[in-house]
Amino acid sequence: MPTSTTALLFLLTAVAVASAAVGVWLTSVPTVSRRLVPFSGGVLVGISLCWVMPELSEQMGWPAGVAWLAAGAGLLWAIDRYVHPVCPTCSHTHDHDACMTSLHGFATPLVIAFAMHSLLDGWAIGASNDDPNLGLPFVVGLAVHKIPEGLALGVILRAALHSRLGAVAWAGAAQAATIAGGAIESVVAQHLSKHWMNALLALAGGSFLYLGAHAVHGEWRRRGKPAFLPALTGAAGAAAFQLLRLAR
Repeated sequence: MPTSTTALLFLLTAVAVASAAVGVWLTSVPTVSRRLVPFSGGVLVGISLCWVMPELSEQMGWPAGVAWLAAGAGLLWAIDRYVHPVCPTCSHTHDHDACMTSLHGFATPLVIAFAMHSLLDGWAIGASNDDPNLGLPFVVGLAVHKIPEGLALGVILRAALHSRLGAVAWAGAAQAATIAGGAIESVVAQHLSKHWMNALLALAGGSFLYLGAHAVHGEWRRRGKPAFLPALTGAAGAAAFQLLRLAR
């Protein structure tokens, strides 16, 4: 793998981890902490609908892209309902007030989803090294979306875990998959089809959609209508970052 590609992978990972650390820190600010969980849930929904779904649709067409994303969300819903609930305490009511942490149970599925997504980000960076149609705008686009993505990851992990340090550490582990994705692409890309990548992307995007909606719904049950404005702001922010990327 070229040195320049390795440097980009580390840079993107650093941007994402720094954004996650900011998210964790913001949860300690009383004036904003109550709005952060629905905001971050909205960001995850926005990333799923405005970033992941168009990418899937570009590869497969819009009907198939939407269907794959819905299948990813449906799979996590089925696991949550029939295999093992994301949050055992609130599995039927979504009332996280009964939990010791406000989003108890979210850490594991969220880290897995973000790791899959980061793996594909790294894969894309590795693949762009040999594509003359890609370059700085593509890299900037990835860096731009790492900011709200990392922020949402940090906020929700902090709400799901007791420790701030633990939240940052798990965010770092999830985002480190970006580096792994680039390394794997340089070794095995020529032996694999794009179908398995689309499946991973659909599962990651569907997980973002489900977990984000779950977080917003839980805050709506707890606080009512005031939870919707931060959620809509988060979703709109993710969409705005996508427009910024497309404008470059």
